[in-house]
Amino acid sequence: MFSKVLIANRGEIACRVIRTAHWLGIAAVAVYSEADEGALHVELADEAWPIGPPPARESYLNIAAILGAARNSGAEAVHPGYGFLSENADFAEACEAAGLVFIGPPVSAIRSMGSKAEAKELMQRHGVPLIPGYHGGDQDSGRLLEEAERVGFPVLIKASAGGGGRGMRIVGHAGEFAAALAGARREAVAAFGDDRVLIEKYLERPRHIEIQIFADRFGNTVHLFERDCSIQRRHQKILEEAPAPGLDAARRSAIAEAAVTAARAVGYIGAGTVEFIAEGGAFYFIEMNTRLQVEHPVTEAVTGLDLVEWQLRVAAGEPLPMCQQDLVVHGHAIEVRLYAEDPQRDFLPQTGTLRGLRFPAPELARIDTGVRKGDSVTPFYDAMIAKIIAFGDDRTAAVGRLQRALAATAVFGVGTNLEFLARVAAHPDFVSGAVDTGFVDRNRAFLGPPLRPAPDIVLAAAALSRLLARENAAKVAATHSGDPFSPWDRVDGWRLNGRSHQELIFRDGAEERSVRARYQTGDWLLQLDDRAILVAGERQPDDTLAILLDGVRKQVMVMSHGAETAVFLDGERWRLSEIDPLGARGAEDQTAGRLSAPMPGRVAQVMVEPGMPVRRGQPLIVIEAMKMEHTVAASADGVVEAVRYSPGDLVEEGAELIALAPADQALG
Repeated sequence: MFSKVLIANRGEIACRVIRTAHWLGIAAVAVYSEADEGALHVELADEAWPIGPPPARESYLNIAAILGAARNSGAEAVHPGYGFLSENADFAEACEAAGLVFIGPPVSAIRSMGSKAEAKELMQRHGVPLIPGYHGGDQDSGRLLEEAERVGFPVLIKASAGGGGRGMRIVGHAGEFAAALAGARREAVAAFGDDRVLIEKYLERPRHIEIQIFADRFGNTVHLFERDCSIQRRHQKILEEAPAPGLDAARRSAIAEAAVTAARAVGYIGAGTVEFIAEGGAFYFIEMNTRLQVEHPVTEAVTGLDLVEWQLRVAAGEPLPMCQQDLVVHGHAIEVRLYAEDPQRDFLPQTGTLRGLRFPAPELARIDTGVRKGDSVTPFYDAMIAKIIAFGDDRTAAVGRLQRALAATAVFGVGTNLEFLARVAAHPDFVSGAVDTGFVDRNRAFLGPPLRPAPDIVLAAAALSRLLARENAAKVAATHSGDPFSPWDRVDGWRLNGRSHQELIFRDGAEERSVRARYQTGDWLLQLDDRAILVAGERQPDDTLAILLDGVRKQVMVMSHGAETAVFLDGERWRLSEIDPLGARGAEDQTAGRLSAPMPGRVAQVMVEPGMPVRRGQPLIVIEAMKMEHTVAASADGVVEAVRYSPGDLVEEGAELIALAPADQALG
């Protein structure tokens, strides 16, 4: 076994590998960009080496810098994690040339499977079923359009060199093809450094089924059963489970056998995943990921195995720890990916500081994360905050635990998909196991309903939290004053003559909500609109507020920073902002109607120029951030007055990208 391993990655997967390495007595070496100097994976590692500036191209994709860190640290092997260089054959080859063991498959397997076109040709030769499409080497735009018309619309354009939804576009008819192809190629180059694509028939309601496979250097190949990854957004997985619900034994066996055939066809060694798409009675090979998958924890949960340990043992030259007949499934596991993103804005990634962060107890769910409270979500890397993995003796128990785990999770300071995930877990179709890749699009009204006003308990919890914070601050100030018992340090509304009250005013969405609070011998009497509520409570160290509301005790999570307060209750979140009654009120938003950057990023494409008339909804400029493209469209008819940025420019969130004049104005 190795004595020291370098992890060529960051975030939760780096932390995950470090934990297993330490359990096996292996020293772990981390690498980090300037943006990650204080990251959790840096703290957990035995040593950490800087590899460059924040952009991934200059750090986590910098092969020379990573090999330099491995050489200088004395590491014997490199674990690539997933993403970044994990499926880069040149990196694997460079590791071998430097005398380092690459903890992954042979270079030949990476090259064969790294090209989706070559992979499909190889699978076809070995009898693995393929979806109708084109995966040839002729990448001329005209030829690709001809092939799309031959296959029949709708089709899917996919980057040949990678996955994860990047470089992928659904095309409904020929008129959309050119623009979709250009976008897919740009995104493919940005994510994988390769603009080649392939064309596939787009299936309307398929399921996404994948098989975890493992192979060693002694010719042994096994599968560790299947995972269902059908619930996706923007062609990226957000929920995975094992085993796949509703999959009969014959289909399960056939898909697993096809996966093992695929692995043997390519001479595979190590951990890999063979992905299929299934519709009706048929299933088709999509791709093979020559690395560990993000969703590997659900397989670990139902098999009781540590897949990173298996990776390390196989890479060190050991045989597989178990044979196929010894592998069994127990129970059911479901993983959700908690992202910093806005489901109401087409899952646009979000950035910011994690002012508050709370995860469920270990007995309720496994949490894989690479962040802590106080860390920042930056535009440079993937926006995933954590993976929440629930396990039960059967699927019903796993779903119930997942629902409870999501209700016990809270993130404050950056927008997330937490409420969206909670609604997915509560949807009747998901609960019954009736899922396919169109689940999210079909159920947007249920999964992303409009914001509703904060109910009384939420408003009461926010008010009580701020009242308790003021009371505590006053006690601290009194303790450090000359007279700690001075009545002037009280904040309970005490007056020399008569009773008084405090008034708190919150902004709840577009509305203002007033709470009048009067202290009554240990309790607070709150006047909420036309209702009076008697409230008491105390704040726990974990941000939980134990609140007694008209005699009923309830646990509510409340997090605050400055004037902002977030209340988490039963899987929902409300954001309230306290208004200073002496401050400016009702100021008009000076940024309304501006075409501004939705987040920090790089300009990928500008589609207009000054003087050009545009229509509402027309795409104007494309921003690349967090490995994805985001199109900014015209908010109204108008004429382009000015274009502030050019392709390649970096922009900050909120920066004005394009100035539009009303349609009836001509430029001078």
